[in-house]
Amino acid sequence: MSRRSGILEFAVLGLLRESPMHGYELRKRLNTSLGVFRAFSYGTLYPCLKTLLANGWLVEEPGNTHEDALAAPLAGRRAKIVYRLTAEGKEHFEELLSQTGPDAYEDEHFAARFAFFGQTSRDVRMRVLEGRRSRLEERLEKMRASLARTRERLDDYTLELQRHGMESVEREVRWLNELIESERAGRDVKGSAAGGPAQQDTTTGSTGGLPRRGDTPATDTPDDTAT
Repeated sequence: MSRRSGILEFAVLGLLRESPMHGYELRKRLNTSLGVFRAFSYGTLYPCLKTLLANGWLVEEPGNTHEDALAAPLAGRRAKIVYRLTAEGKEHFEELLSQTGPDAYEDEHFAARFAFFGQTSRDVRMRVLEGRRSRLEERLEKMRASLARTRERLDDYTLELQRHGMESVEREVRWLNELIESERAGRDVKGSAAGGPAQQDTTTGSTGGLPRRGDTPATDTPDDTAT
């Protein structure tokens, strides 16, 4: 399984953990809520769904909406299939959520992981955020060293492009610093409010001290009504 298909499977399992969906609804959520999947098509999604079905992580069920009930008699159309996560699928997704290895820090995988931070325990969130920050700090150091070596040989536009790339990485590092400090503050506040020492909240879905800032990646849930 390629890294990109693995990210897609992770995202599909995460969305279906929230609620069962039609294939159309899944694609819409992938395209609108998770920016990394905007270029994905039905041709990519349905092989992924077949794999998850074969692994026993999903089951297919007939749609139960009024529109679905009318679909079959109209012009020979079939009722839409709804995909639902099985108990094994939920267990597998929770196992994936708990992983904090190097893949979790890469650009596309981190975006998908962050989209499901609301379902992730606080200690795992912290490890992923700190790992991502460390990865970007390494990248930033390499970019600075490369720019220092080649500055004199670059024209103004190429130099400006490299500076723009560095500034983008620097902004994300600052954003990660804010998130990490907010997570830590969330633990401290909870412990103080309870009248005792700070305790780590490892409850799945706890958002802790997540800052409500305009530069936080959008993870809003759009209207998913199938048409």
